[in-house]
Amino acid sequence: MPADADILLVLTNLPDREAGQALARQLVEARLAACVNVLGSCSSVYRWQGATECADEVPLLIKTTGAAYPALEAAILAAHPYELPEIIAVPVTRGLPGYLQWVTGETESDA
Repeated sequence: MPADADILLVLTNLPDREAGQALARQLVEARLAACVNVLGSCSSVYRWQGATECADEVPLLIKTTGAAYPALEAAILAAHPYELPEIIAVPVTRGLPGYLQWVTGETESDA
């Protein structure tokens, strides 16, 4: 698999389920992600602008490729309500070959 077709698991958090569902649908429909899991609400504790904060958030697990990542990141930034959203891409080093091929196929713009 070429380097730009590497599979990535991208993590981000949204303030509520409705925002998470809307972003998930946007990313999949634009073929920037093959699949987005919108998880249940969780509590996040973090430091922001010198203060310890706590917020309920909805995590998203986004399956994409290295080739689709730049456009995916731009789409998340454009739609995200946070001033500085968490966007972390973790390389997938192993997985079911058929699933990984599916992720690649679903994020190809000419598919």
